[in-house]
Amino acid sequence: MAKEPTTPYAAVPVSDEVRAANAAASTTFPRLLAGLATSRGDATALQEKRYGIWQPLTWSQYYDRVRDFAHGLAALGVQRGEIVAVLGDNRPEWLIAELAAQSIGASVVGVYPTSIGEELHHILSHSRARVVVAEDQEQVDKLIRLRSESDAALPMETVVYYDPHGLEAYTEEFLKDFTAVEAGGRTWGEQHPGWLDEQIAAGDPGDVAVICTTSGTTSRPKLAELSHSNLLAMAEHLTAIDPIGPKDRYVSFLPFAWIGEQMLAVACGLSKGLTLSFPEDSATQKTDLREIGPNVMFSPPRIWESMLSEVQVRIDEAGRLKRGVFGWGYAIGDRVAEQRIHGKGGRFNPLHWVADQLALRPVRDQLGLARIDHAYTGGAPLGPDVFRFFHAIGVNLKQIYGQTEICGIAVVHRDDDIAFASVGTPIPGTEIRISDDGEILLRSASVFRGYHRNPEATAEAVDAEGWLHTGDAGYLDDAGHLVVIDRAKDVLTTKDGTRFSSAFIENKLKFSPYVEEAVTFPTDDGMTAMITIDPMTTGSWAEHERLSYTTYTDLAGKQEVRDLIAEEVLRSNEDLPESIRIKRFVLLHKQFDPDDDEITRTRKVRRNVIADRYGQIIDALATKADDVTIRSLVTYQDGTQVERNLVLQIVDMSTFRAPEGRGRRPVWSGRR
Repeated sequence: MAKEPTTPYAAVPVSDEVRAANAAASTTFPRLLAGLATSRGDATALQEKRYGIWQPLTWSQYYDRVRDFAHGLAALGVQRGEIVAVLGDNRPEWLIAELAAQSIGASVVGVYPTSIGEELHHILSHSRARVVVAEDQEQVDKLIRLRSESDAALPMETVVYYDPHGLEAYTEEFLKDFTAVEAGGRTWGEQHPGWLDEQIAAGDPGDVAVICTTSGTTSRPKLAELSHSNLLAMAEHLTAIDPIGPKDRYVSFLPFAWIGEQMLAVACGLSKGLTLSFPEDSATQKTDLREIGPNVMFSPPRIWESMLSEVQVRIDEAGRLKRGVFGWGYAIGDRVAEQRIHGKGGRFNPLHWVADQLALRPVRDQLGLARIDHAYTGGAPLGPDVFRFFHAIGVNLKQIYGQTEICGIAVVHRDDDIAFASVGTPIPGTEIRISDDGEILLRSASVFRGYHRNPEATAEAVDAEGWLHTGDAGYLDDAGHLVVIDRAKDVLTTKDGTRFSSAFIENKLKFSPYVEEAVTFPTDDGMTAMITIDPMTTGSWAEHERLSYTTYTDLAGKQEVRDLIAEEVLRSNEDLPESIRIKRFVLLHKQFDPDDDEITRTRKVRRNVIADRYGQIIDALATKADDVTIRSLVTYQDGTQVERNLVLQIVDMSTFRAPEGRGRRPVWSGRR
């Protein structure tokens, strides 16, 4: 819940570490790569798992491939100042394409691999990318379809693919194999000796390095231009707090189109010489993460929430002895974590050591977090309960606050100074100010150059004094920590004057392993909610309860599942003021989908889309109806579509009584 700001302004003074960061930012990514190829040429820079075997790429090999592809891009006509688009999952070729474009003075715009249709067209046309680097047949098919359906506004001339499987029979002349471009680049480079070295030397730290799309919660995503110096200043400021070295490992599985991955994998990776590992595919991510055991990890809340749900389900399904041991170990870990985060730890605790070895370390190991030194979450709020869980099991998880427009980070928790309701204090070189109307303003060397081809939006985002207007409401507490309430336009006030954030309530609901997403709406007597269930954990629970079902819609429509979620809502309501408790909710018949514009690619809810698309359901919740009938379009595997009526039952929490005797087992912290 919100309180009045106690401090209007805070800044980190210019220090030796800030001066060092500014000096380190006076270079470019290609020059850093060249230096690493010279100083650590035989060390592993990247490794990719293929057919179950890790395939390493040394810094020297990495540098050579970047040079070949850079020459290949030049042969394709890419010039300084142009933009190359990259579309696909994380692979070494993604970074090779990025560094190659930067080497010749161009920049890259990352496109989420799940992007389709209008969103894909918007990014490619707005960036005017003539060359698109795509991963595989799926992405190539999207581009072929887009090219055939689009008008002259789409300047795409060449598509370079780096996974040739399934593309052998394609005859389109604009398609080129990645290795063929590299081979052509070697020939071109031999014919133009010294040219690339001149281009790298001519690169300016203020040049655009990467263009990242904003989350686009209210409109089309904007294209934020980030320079080499922006990103490298951020990397130096972050690592001044949490040192990262060349022996540290990082598993790259989140899209490079996301600023978070550019922040850690690229900026920190190149400035500190991190080894990056790429999982084989999405199905092996958990296994590969455990196999590598990274030292550094940065993920949005959905990843941490998924890990928590996995532990909750496993504990639920474990035998009495294992549940008891974990409950005992968790209680000890929770007490020690509470002392540590307030700077009261430090003494060796034999009991905690035993609890860690028997109960907590095995859980961290199963999650792939056994070696974690620095773990971060950002991009959206993480519920305090989730935060507390990871600290209790021994994961040094910290909240990051920032935006794409400030290279992803401006504020972070420090070791031994963590508050679960806050996002920490400014990193070195960052100033923070709370405006008169409660908006968070930020200023640092990492504030972006502006929105690509959108000076009006840039002027709205950054004022004449260099302050970035975040659009978020927040305040600085007595300890100097920043507390983010919500997007300023989404902060609400009840009739009794209580200011609150819908996101805060939604995060409490999402602490349940059975809730995937929740969107809340204020009414005269409290809050209502539209909830989507987690199909994996809820399906596992249903199997344990011997409850048969066919589809997601069928599972969400079961009375037993409504009762299950109602119990979770009851627990979420326990420590909320009466005026903002969930009074009624409905289980939605489908999951929220970024392809339907209901959530962003980083899983932020687009409230305006939800309010418009599900207005009938929201009205039924507000008017205390027992159910609501909607029209749903069902698409079958053969492509046929059928529209049918669906009746969604509304659960009234004032009349709900938890059923007894369903055999739900308690878990560690008294939650069940």
